[in-house]
Amino acid sequence: MTVVDEIKNRIDILDIVSESVKLRRSGKSYSGFCPFHDNKRTPAFVVFPDSGTWRCFGQCNEGGDIFKFIMKKEGWDFNETLRYLADRTGVELQPQTEGQKEADEQYDRLRQLLEEAVTFFRHHLMQTPQGKTALDYLIKRGVTRETMESFGLGYAPASWEAAVQHFSAKGFSEKDLLDVGLVSQRDNGGIYDRFRNRLMFAIRDPNGRMAGFGARILDPDDVPKYLNSPQTPLFDKGRLLYGLDLARKAIRSEDQVVIVEGYMDVIVPHQAGFANTVSPMGTALTEDHLRLLKRYSRRIILALDADAAGEKATLRGLEVARQAMDHSDEISFDPRGLIRHEARLEADVRVTTIPDGMDPDEVVLRDPEEWRRILAAAKPVVVHVMETLAAQKDLDDPKVKREIVDQILPLIEDVPNAVERDAYRQRLARMIKVDERTLVGSGAGKTTARRKPKNIQQGVAPHKTEAISANQLAFSLERHTIHVLVQEPEWLHILDRGLQKLHLSRLDVSDFEQADFQILARSVMQSLEQDEVEPEPYLQAHIPENLQPLYQSLIKEPVSQEKLQQRLQEDLIRSIMKLRLVRVNAGLQQMRFLLEDMQEQGESGINPYQDLILQYTLLRGRLDNALGRPIQLD
Repeated sequence: MTVVDEIKNRIDILDIVSESVKLRRSGKSYSGFCPFHDNKRTPAFVVFPDSGTWRCFGQCNEGGDIFKFIMKKEGWDFNETLRYLADRTGVELQPQTEGQKEADEQYDRLRQLLEEAVTFFRHHLMQTPQGKTALDYLIKRGVTRETMESFGLGYAPASWEAAVQHFSAKGFSEKDLLDVGLVSQRDNGGIYDRFRNRLMFAIRDPNGRMAGFGARILDPDDVPKYLNSPQTPLFDKGRLLYGLDLARKAIRSEDQVVIVEGYMDVIVPHQAGFANTVSPMGTALTEDHLRLLKRYSRRIILALDADAAGEKATLRGLEVARQAMDHSDEISFDPRGLIRHEARLEADVRVTTIPDGMDPDEVVLRDPEEWRRILAAAKPVVVHVMETLAAQKDLDDPKVKREIVDQILPLIEDVPNAVERDAYRQRLARMIKVDERTLVGSGAGKTTARRKPKNIQQGVAPHKTEAISANQLAFSLERHTIHVLVQEPEWLHILDRGLQKLHLSRLDVSDFEQADFQILARSVMQSLEQDEVEPEPYLQAHIPENLQPLYQSLIKEPVSQEKLQQRLQEDLIRSIMKLRLVRVNAGLQQMRFLLEDMQEQGESGINPYQDLILQYTLLRGRLDNALGRPIQLD
């Protein structure tokens, strides 16, 4: 995969364009006023998410991909744009060498080989006597020939060298066959077919390019039951989702994705019209999987099997979901995930309950409407975890109650909406039969006290206040800032100038952890970027409906009358600096914990967090210095 492809896979063109263009959904595309020419009457600018492209059908008559949009918007050349998007997406840039150019050409050749393999396996499924067993199996499972064709299903002959001979005759080398995982190597030299007497599933990347194969046994005595392509330059199981190439449009259209476990659990629902279905191919959900889905929808249903393994897989997926759906613009979020910064969920993750002893494809075949009802009845993830942890346990046992509370409360605290958080606490209290007030101050979910390490890096001293106090302070500062800005939007300019005079960056939505406050902050910024109406009526008209109660309460709640306007503006600037300082101190504390873990595990050598610690420490110094200086207002 090229660097450009990697960047496009990690970022959604809608996210980029929406930063400067107000878009409105229209079918499968989004339209708005073109940012490149003067026109406020005809929304001739259209974004096509499925292809990752845009076009102006008005005066500009131009279009292109995400790179072209940034180049035209910022006046940058391609290299500047590449560096910007690479930095934004966490893609590492390296100069392309002759060797890399040759490697890209080789990847194209390998994809061509995989495409020919799809044809080879399909031929043996549809047109040979040996493939009849596989064909009968698919027909028995309710798969039509049209669906077999669209999913690239096939049959691998029960031979040790059928594929070797076929592709060697076409000019492909042993190395080519090994590189794509179609063959395996004998200990004493030579190669043999990796897939033999198996039903074959073509696995493609989100753009529809061949990456590898999955294979299921037809003989019950064969092992393993499922065999995938090995790790190759094209096939990385932790970064691929089966069926996503065919599901992208439906996921966007329905603004929802359903995650199932197996190949047939994807194929049969697709055939029945549930085309927004994908599978991690039997492996646990990874952060890369969910980051990939995040490009298409934040509404996720985990439709895993209702046996013990399915329940475990669901719980494994939860922690991944919480991390992957974090807003990742914060300075404390390391692209490699070294810093697990807790943030409110920005996704609606729900879980289905499938009838015992059945798989999703069997439910769909029995009654498609039953499957539709199951999806509609999917439970919020917090509720599902509550019920899963409480199942078959003695809820009268105080220790069991404490165990459940310790696991559930941190998840509840991740819920961004205060009403939902309260509702979940009430539900938990009723379930374990305790007074709800004991949950509010129980201390569950707090950072566990640790032993002080023997030799701690200078500059990573723990923050003086407890973690829960820091969280409460951050929330208070966030709310105060938003409270002032929604009442006085123009003060954002004063805030930005004040911060820049202190050599600090302007306000950004990433300064807020609360999803509700992020949306309000972004709305304030947008109210000042447009010039059609005054900021106040703009906010009234554009605040999302679900945030109107919060917005109205902030508007009606008076700002302190004890301070003069100038003092309030100074206080606004200091609030943001204090908020950033809380976050920096929390980051340094996290570094201390990571270093302590290294020492406890006996690891020594170069501190891998040194650069990040230095970055935090320098920022903390600037903030401390700025807070000690008088605020200069225009």
